[in-house]
Amino acid sequence: MSEKTNIRDLSLEEIENLIVGLGKEKYRARQVMKSLYSGAASFSEMTTLSRDFRSHLDGLSRIAEPSIELVQASGDGTKKILFRLEDNLFIESVLIPGRNHWTACISTQAGCAMGCRFCLTGSHGFNRDLLVSEITGQMTMLRRNLPEGPHIKNIVLMGMGEPLANYKNTIKSIKILTSDYGLGFSSRKITVSTCGIAPMIRQLGKDICVNLAISLNATDDRTRDALMPINRKYPMQELLAACREYPMPGRRMLTFEYILLAGVNDSAGDAKRLVHLLRGLHCKLNLIAFNEFPGSAFHTPTREAISSFQQILLDNHYTAILRASHGQDILAACGQLSGQASA
Repeated sequence: MSEKTNIRDLSLEEIENLIVGLGKEKYRARQVMKSLYSGAASFSEMTTLSRDFRSHLDGLSRIAEPSIELVQASGDGTKKILFRLEDNLFIESVLIPGRNHWTACISTQAGCAMGCRFCLTGSHGFNRDLLVSEITGQMTMLRRNLPEGPHIKNIVLMGMGEPLANYKNTIKSIKILTSDYGLGFSSRKITVSTCGIAPMIRQLGKDICVNLAISLNATDDRTRDALMPINRKYPMQELLAACREYPMPGRRMLTFEYILLAGVNDSAGDAKRLVHLLRGLHCKLNLIAFNEFPGSAFHTPTREAISSFQQILLDNHYTAILRASHGQDILAACGQLSGQASA
């Protein structure tokens, strides 16, 4: 791997500092960034800059993105994309079809250290945080190389890894994704999903305005401790206090994700406790029937159990959506990503 700085790891401000240090005008940084995120894969393609300046930049820095190793298509239209990183680690992204658009589910870490028992990603362990260029690079590569790319309207940081455990690079990436000189997405179209790192939820609310989804999956600390080790550090009372402080502008709501596991958290009693637990929070619930994978200790609940659970929430005036599981046949559904080259 080259020792030269990958310019895709830099923010607009950092590119400005680099260019001013070369004795050039500050506004040139905006030209460089606009070219980078409009598809330029080399400095020679940045035709708004002089040839000498492009050559100078090429001598000091480089442009690198993850490479697409494999694209798998599900019977329901979902696509799973395997990326190779420069150090030969692998990560995965998913493209989920909507009515007139696509949603990109992207990764923030290679592997995951959170150890949630129902998640295939965590069972493979943690390798490292992704660099900014590797997070945003999933989007630039999808846009440039897949026919669905130009039709991606929503981004969820819900792939491999815990975004708030790679906080600095996650925030930097979101700022590039939403910059007019970057990919130009509205912050309303970006969702960060977390397993519940309470202090970083508070920090996120101070630093940036995006949608927040919290993976809850239980209604008491004992059950959540067993499913999600993070709960032992930040138990539910502390997590929900941070959620209540999170600023959601306008009519936007917090999202609580609840994976239904047969015989574990899918009873009528669980649903009733959930009603009381979230009372007063401006939120909606995404119910997800557990997506089984080889070696899993859990099972998908019956349709009757899922329907009964949802109805209790609806009867108590919650927005409770049973989220369709996309891409199960290619292990692309929620909790099934592994980043395995043999996928």
